[in-house]
Amino acid sequence: MATPEPYVLVLYYSRNGATARMAAEIVRGAEAAGLPAKLRTVPPVSPDTDASLPAVPDAGAPYCTADDLRHCAGLAMGSPTRFGNMAAPLRYFLDQTSDLWLDGGLSGKPAAVFTSTGSLHGGQESTLISMMLPLLHHGMVIAGLPYSEAALMHTRTGGTPYGASHWAGGNNGELSDDEITLCRALGNRVGQLARKLGDGHD
Repeated sequence: MATPEPYVLVLYYSRNGATARMAAEIVRGAEAAGLPAKLRTVPPVSPDTDASLPAVPDAGAPYCTADDLRHCAGLAMGSPTRFGNMAAPLRYFLDQTSDLWLDGGLSGKPAAVFTSTGSLHGGQESTLISMMLPLLHHGMVIAGLPYSEAALMHTRTGGTPYGASHWAGGNNGELSDDEITLCRALGNRVGQLARKLGDGHD
């Protein structure tokens, strides 16, 4: 079986579109680093045990599969903030990845995280850290945003050294120029690290 070409997986959950807009900018950054990117999402979690969704969403990014995650060279993962934590659908998806943990399928690969909040101090940093925890258990190499990124020093909207962030209450709900810059920088950073850490991929 042929080895898949290396790619960055940009995996996210988005309820109102802000995190999805961030994901699209992160894809641009990853591809600028010379690697293709796959944009994937996860389905919502329903409290109705009889509820079901089609295997393919009607619109937007396809749902992520276990193989999408297993074969990525790098991962950027995003979620809106839910009480200072990642949203349940993304957490549910991660809870199904025990096989990858058991065989070390993600170990040594770079990963980064991003989030969106409705308020400026709505738990961005705690959400980003909460998303890092399962990735650390998988043995992934966590990449943040260094302060050499000038936008991190003067942003008045989103942006943290822990990962890209967006304040949905600022800039009329659209991504600010600084937020776009930092999203692309994060994607580029994951792409560059994936190229450097990948076996035989340069």
